[in-house]
Amino acid sequence: MIDPKHIGALVSRHTVEVEAGRLRFFAKVTGQTDPRYVNVAAALRRGDPALPVPPTFLYCLDMDAPNPRALIELLDIDIGRVLHGEQSFTYHRIAYAGERLQFETRIADIYAKKNGALEFVVCDTHVSNVAAEPVADLRSTIAVRNT
Repeated sequence: MIDPKHIGALVSRHTVEVEAGRLRFFAKVTGQTDPRYVNVAAALRRGDPALPVPPTFLYCLDMDAPNPRALIELLDIDIGRVLHGEQSFTYHRIAYAGERLQFETRIADIYAKKNGALEFVVCDTHVSNVAAEPVADLRSTIAVRNT
């Protein structure tokens, strides 16, 4: 059983610079058709100061943490038993290429279902710019199979 004493624990904290090349690549592979995600001139025409971060790309930047397995290691979970359960995003403003974003992830909840056959770990990640202005809040849930 995953010990609920870890609720509130800091999982990771890191800062990442948003790179235009990665934004273009992400937009291409996710099928973004809006030219503002790949063309700076198109972004500027729409009133953006640079290429905007496409939806869900913040999750990719969160994976740039020094140790993307920090949660698994902290809770001593067998990665072979982990399923991605849920992901949600609450945006406070658009982020852009060239910005430095800060990510802080904490464990928000740990609970079990089916008499412990499934355990769930909920993590909240707060994303802000270097001036500490909120950009987004991410929530992810993993499920751990114990059978």
